[in-house]
Amino acid sequence: MRDWFGIGAQLTLGSLRRRVRVARRRLEETSTLIHVSILLFVPALIALMTHLSNRSSYVSFFVLPPLAAGTYALFANPESEYASPVRFVAGLSVGAICSWVAMEVAIRFVYPELPPSAIEVDAAGAAFAVFLAGLVTWVLDIEEAAAFSMALLGLLVDPARRLSFVVSVFVSSGIVAVGFAVWRDLFYEQRARYLYESIEGDDHVLVPIRGEFAEATAMLGARLAADHDAGKVVLLDIVEEELEIAQDGGRNRTVVADGGDSRSSRNTSASSDPDGTDDEMDPTTAAAVSELESLASRIETNLGVPCQIVVAAAGPSRAETVRQVASEANCDLIVAPYETDGDEVTPFIKRLLEANRDVLIHRSCDGRQRWRRIMVPVRQAGDTAHNMIDFALRLAGPIGHVSIAHCIDSEKRRRNATQMLANLAETIDGTVETRVPNASIHDFLLRSAPENDLIVIGSSGDRSVASRLVSPPTFKQIDDLETDIAIVDRH
Repeated sequence: MRDWFGIGAQLTLGSLRRRVRVARRRLEETSTLIHVSILLFVPALIALMTHLSNRSSYVSFFVLPPLAAGTYALFANPESEYASPVRFVAGLSVGAICSWVAMEVAIRFVYPELPPSAIEVDAAGAAFAVFLAGLVTWVLDIEEAAAFSMALLGLLVDPARRLSFVVSVFVSSGIVAVGFAVWRDLFYEQRARYLYESIEGDDHVLVPIRGEFAEATAMLGARLAADHDAGKVVLLDIVEEELEIAQDGGRNRTVVADGGDSRSSRNTSASSDPDGTDDEMDPTTAAAVSELESLASRIETNLGVPCQIVVAAAGPSRAETVRQVASEANCDLIVAPYETDGDEVTPFIKRLLEANRDVLIHRSCDGRQRWRRIMVPVRQAGDTAHNMIDFALRLAGPIGHVSIAHCIDSEKRRRNATQMLANLAETIDGTVETRVPNASIHDFLLRSAPENDLIVIGSSGDRSVASRLVSPPTFKQIDDLETDIAIVDRH
C-alpha cells in the first residue's frame, strides 16, 4: 500500500511540476504577461478608485466607466504611443473640461431662458462636446479614446459640481497613471530580469573534449563564459584507464576516478612536478592532461577566462560522467560537440539533453573559432528564445551582427510574428535585426546558412510527442546546412 501511495505521490508531483513549467513558459510570452497584468492590475486600480469615490466627494463615480476603459487601454498596449501617463491624464481632463465648455455654451447661447438645472442634453450638445474634445486633444497632441466618453459623461453632471468633476477626473486619472507608470517601468520594462533566468546564469561552462573540432567547441564555450565577470571554463577529457590519483595544480588540474568521483587531491605545478606525480600517471592520462593544459593556455591567452581541466575515467555512461562532473564543478552549462549515429544523434547526446541543466550542442563545419554573423530562428517567445538570443549576443560580441527570425506560412500571420519578435528584442541588452520570412524553416535556413557564421536553434524539448511526430524538430534537418550550428536545450 505504501509503495502505491509513494508512486501516486511521485506522479502527482511530476504532473504538478510539468504544469508549473508550462505555466511559467506561457507567462514568459509578452502577450500572456500583458493579459495577466490586465486581470490583476486593472480591477485593483478600479477597486481603489471605487473605494475613494465612496469615501470622498472629490472622486465622482461618473469618472469610473471611462477610467476603466482607459486603464485597460494603457495596460493592453504598454508600448503604444498612446500609452503615456501624461497623455492619459491630460486627455481625460480635457474631455471633462470640454463637456463643461459645451454646457456653458448651451446655457448662455442656446437655452438662455431656462435655468441650468432644467437643460437636458440634446443631440447637438453631445456632438459639440465630442467635436470639441477631438479638436482640442488633436491640437494639443494628447488624443485619448477615453476623453470622448468623459466629454459625454460630463454633460450629465450637475452644473454646480462641474469644477469638482474636473478635479475628480484629474486626480483619479493621475492615480491610475502613476500605477501604470510604476508597473511599466519597474516590472514590464524589466521583465527579462524577473522571467528570463538566462541573464544571470550560464557563466560556468563545462566542455567535454570530443571529436574532430573539439577546440572550436571549447572556444565557443569559453566565449560564452568570458562574457560574464564570474565566468569559468572546465575542460573535461574522459579516458578508459582506471585513475587512482587526483591532482589540483596551478591550473586547477584534476584527475578523477571512475564515474567522476574524486579519490584524492594535492597541489602540484601545472608545468613541472618536482614530486614526480606526473610519472605516476599512465601515458594515456598524461597525454590527455598535456593536451588539456595546452588548450587551456590558448583559451586563457586569447579570451582571459580562467580554465580548469579535468580528466575522468569512463564509467558505465560517458554522458552520466559528464553530468556528474558538471554537478561537482558547479557548472550551469554543458557545451558539447554534435555527434550522429546514422540519421540520429548518438546516445551520448541524447543522455546529455536529459540533464537537469542547460546544454548547448555545437556542430562545427570547419573548426571556426570566431562567430561574427549569427542567426537565431525562434518558434515562440519565452525563456528558451531569450536564452538563444543571449548566447548569440555573447558570441557575436560588440562588433558582431545578430538577427532573429520567425518563419510564417501565410501573410496573415506576419503582424503577430512581427510583434512577437519586437517583444523579444525589447527585453535584450543589445541590438538585433528581426526577420519574418514567408517560408518553411528548412528552406529559410538553407538560404541563410551561407550568410551566417552560426545558426542557433532550440532543441524542441518543450514540444509534445505528437507535435514532434507531425513536424520533426529543426535540429534533425541541419545536416545539409553549410555553417556552424548551436542547438540549445534549456532546463
